[in-house]
Amino acid sequence: MIILKSEEEISKIRAACQIVAETLEFLRGNVKPGVTTGDLDRIAEEMIIKQHGKPAFKGYRDFPATLCASVNSEVVHGIPSRKCVLNEGDIIGLDLGAVVDGFYGDAAITVPVGEISKEAKDLIRTTEESLYKGIEKARPENRLSDISHAVQRHVEAAGYSVVRDFVGHGIGRNLHEEPQVPNYGEPGHGPRLKKGMVLALEPMVNAGKSSVRVLEDRWTVVTGDARLSAHFEHTISITDDGPVILSALKQGG
Repeated sequence: MIILKSEEEISKIRAACQIVAETLEFLRGNVKPGVTTGDLDRIAEEMIIKQHGKPAFKGYRDFPATLCASVNSEVVHGIPSRKCVLNEGDIIGLDLGAVVDGFYGDAAITVPVGEISKEAKDLIRTTEESLYKGIEKARPENRLSDISHAVQRHVEAAGYSVVRDFVGHGIGRNLHEEPQVPNYGEPGHGPRLKKGMVLALEPMVNAGKSSVRVLEDRWTVVTGDARLSAHFEHTISITDDGPVILSALKQGG
C-alpha cells in the first residue's frame, strides 16, 4: 500500500532530509586522497547526532555503519573501514539516511577523489543528470514507470547501463515503503502519481554491463565486470505543482 503523507509529515521528512543534505555536503569537502571511508563514517555519525537526528542505516538489518561508502566498482552498500584508504583518481558513492521525529530522509552523491579520468567524470555527470530526468516526471497523473523510463533512456543514450537489482522506494515512517521505483521500464505503467507521495529516487549506473553481485560481507554490491559505478539519490514529494526535492541543500546550508 502506498501511504500518502500530510503536510506535517512531509515537513518532518524534510527536516531529516536537510540533515542528510548538510552532512553529505560536508563529507564532499572531506573526500580527498589519504582519507579512509571509516573517517567519513565517523564524521557522518557525529554530524547527524549533533543536528539532533539519528543515523538511519546503522543497525538497519544489522548494517554496521552510519554511511554507505562505495568506491569505484562498488555500486551501493559499501561498508566503511579505517583500512579503506581513498586514492587519487577514485570515485566514491556516499549514501546516507537520518531519522527525525520518527520520519526518514535519504540521499546519495558520488564524489571524485582528487583528479579523476574523463570516463569517471562522464559517468558521474550522466548519473546525476538521469536523477533529475526522473524527477521531472514525478508529477500528478503521470505513471510511476514514467520516472523509470526517463532515467533509463538518459543513461542508455550515453552508453551506460542501469542497475536492475536495486531500486528506489517510497519513504516516510519507514526507510523503505511502497512503491518500489525501478530505474528502467516502459512508460505509462504502474500506479498514478498523486499529491502526498514521497519517493526516494536513486539511479545506480554502471560504466559497463548492468550485472552486479554481492560480496561475502553480505552488503557490498559490486559491478559484475569490475568497471566503475555511480549513484545519486534525492527524496522528493509530489505536489499539485510538481515535484519538490526535500533533500536539496538549502541555500546557505
